[in-house]
Amino acid sequence: MNLQWYPGHMTKARRMMQEDLKLIDLVIELLDARAPLSSRNPDIDEMCRQKSRLLLLNKADLADERKNQAWSAFFQEKGFHVAKVDSRSTAQVKFIHNIVREACQEKLERDRKRGIKNRPIRAMAVGIPNVGKSTFINTFAGKACTKTGNRPGVTKGKQWIRLNKSVELLDTPGILWPKFDDPQVGTRLAMIGSVKDEIVNIDELALQLIAYLKAEYPGILQKRYDIEESGEPVQLLEAIARERKCVKKGADLDYGKAAGMILEEFRSGKLGRITLE
Repeated sequence: MNLQWYPGHMTKARRMMQEDLKLIDLVIELLDARAPLSSRNPDIDEMCRQKSRLLLLNKADLADERKNQAWSAFFQEKGFHVAKVDSRSTAQVKFIHNIVREACQEKLERDRKRGIKNRPIRAMAVGIPNVGKSTFINTFAGKACTKTGNRPGVTKGKQWIRLNKSVELLDTPGILWPKFDDPQVGTRLAMIGSVKDEIVNIDELALQLIAYLKAEYPGILQKRYDIEESGEPVQLLEAIARERKCVKKGADLDYGKAAGMILEEFRSGKLGRITLE
């Protein structure tokens, strides 16, 4: 599939983000730990190059822990501050405050030398749609500051939030970039729900996910759906539809329903901890 999704509000959001960067000490970029490279927006990377950077591998609880470790090491070698998080967990998010201070140590030292005391760190939260920014902010702040939703495009405008005495955070809408040079990037983003399902061929997407799981996580489909994993992806989808009784009127198998179920169970972690790259 050659997917592209770049609605007009993303152009406006990108322009707004660029204007606000001059106010910012730290850029907190949330990535989806199941697709850490594909969920990095190259436009954001370019815009924020001169700023202190903290990468949060969000939804790490849904991703393969061995690969979480490998991707953390990869980004740290590139010079980023990195943390693995489940943005719904208050216990996990608390330690982010210390990493924020560590990432802004030079700024805090400059303030101290100038006699500036207690000026809060101003951070900007950025990322692609449905990566969990709003949930992270609400958990970090300990209150509902932003709208959340398990679908792309919930946050439409910017919003300043006082997290505590020492950190102010600018929430921004999730933005993609105009063209995915690698079609597999678009496919992975569709699998994790960062591209609207309405523009995706769900059957084809499920077949690609089945093929990936069969190759990289053998046995996971057999365990979840009690099927044999031999055969082509379309045969496995048929077996899953039959096993889960996904049928239309007239007893024909409902492949669309089975495909949607497989994607939902991947996204929610019911298939297990899976990383797509």
